[in-house]
Amino acid sequence: MIASSLPFSTGIRAGGFVFVSGLASADENGRLIPDTFENEARRTYENLGRVLEAAGLDYSRVVQVRCYLSSKDDWEAHNRIYREFFSAPFPARTTLIGCLGDLVKYEVDAIAYAGASEEA
Repeated sequence: MIASSLPFSTGIRAGGFVFVSGLASADENGRLIPDTFENEARRTYENLGRVLEAAGLDYSRVVQVRCYLSSKDDWEAHNRIYREFFSAPFPARTTLIGCLGDLVKYEVDAIAYAGASEEA
């Protein structure tokens, strides 16, 4: 699991779903790692994978993703890297651009279906 010094869980199960908080390019202690857009995006999805794994899930269980891009110039790279981690049928997705300021270039949050307690 990814640690956070902020007052939130990186992922929490509620019923049959796991809600994953906004994740970015950070190390295992939650310290941000500034980098190129491509490296930040991949590191962000690797962090998502760690949270999913801690819940006993993988990317195929993700049903919704919200993506936040600092710049519209990264739109094509965003879609290309997204396909490295997700495949058809793709999760539902919302993408917001220009909302991150200068702290990070990319962030995602997600909802994964874990199934009923006896399924997970």
